[in-house]
Amino acid sequence: MSMERVVSIEEVRGALARPRLEGRTIGFVPTMGALHDGHLSLVRASQARCDLTVVSVFVNPTQFGEGEDFEAYPRDMDADVALLGAEDVDILFTPSVAVMYRDGIVTSVDPGPLAELWCGASRPGHFTGVATVVTKLLNIVRPDLAFFGEKDYQQLKIIERVVSDLDLPTRIVGCPIVRERDGLALSSRNRYLSAEDRTHALVLSRALARVREAAAGETDGAVLMRMLVGDVTSEPGVTLDYAAVVDAGTLRKVTKVQRPARALVAARVGRARLIDNVSIEPPTA
Repeated sequence: MSMERVVSIEEVRGALARPRLEGRTIGFVPTMGALHDGHLSLVRASQARCDLTVVSVFVNPTQFGEGEDFEAYPRDMDADVALLGAEDVDILFTPSVAVMYRDGIVTSVDPGPLAELWCGASRPGHFTGVATVVTKLLNIVRPDLAFFGEKDYQQLKIIERVVSDLDLPTRIVGCPIVRERDGLALSSRNRYLSAEDRTHALVLSRALARVREAAAGETDGAVLMRMLVGDVTSEPGVTLDYAAVVDAGTLRKVTKVQRPARALVAARVGRARLIDNVSIEPPTA
């Protein structure tokens, strides 16, 4: 069956009405386009677990702050359509801003304290825009499962909390980070990187890997954080936004790694603001 592309809320709901009545499980992958293998890994995860997969492509203006890259954000709908068609996606939903925000936006979803940390502190209002558009998309598509990458780890935790707090009937599935062979986490914003920038950007995954390895014996959160900060700031061409070792659930800094944690980093490299993270497990006795 060829992929069905729809552009309106009524069309996507209509396309899903019969499969829903038939009891088919619906998987959903929301994206902002400029697709890469990280996105496609989410599509494949959905296809492995669901009867039908819906993908949305929508560059959401409400999650971009003043001076950010909304206008410049990479867009290539023709390439996205070709990639998703080759993956045998069932339905592609490509709404316009006018469709998603018919009368502007006066109602928003407050994602709470998790959104005030890390990327939330650097990008005020960002996670309100994310929480609002994801809530709208989940209400429009009403999937059984929705798939999000762990590269945007804070976003994943916020969406899990919003879905839980608002009793939305969708299960959120986090999927592993996909990396290039040299370790760079896949991101649509990698398109901004020059060859020299890209070489500098490798410090993020390198520094995270070193902290993860060190955490096999070192449990002091401050020591691990200093190691992460030191490695990233020593690289030319990289401006650190933040680096931290946090509790995997609360995203608060840890003084001691005694339960699952995450090392998080965000930095500017050339025109791109890049984020990355790794999981850290407490040392085994």
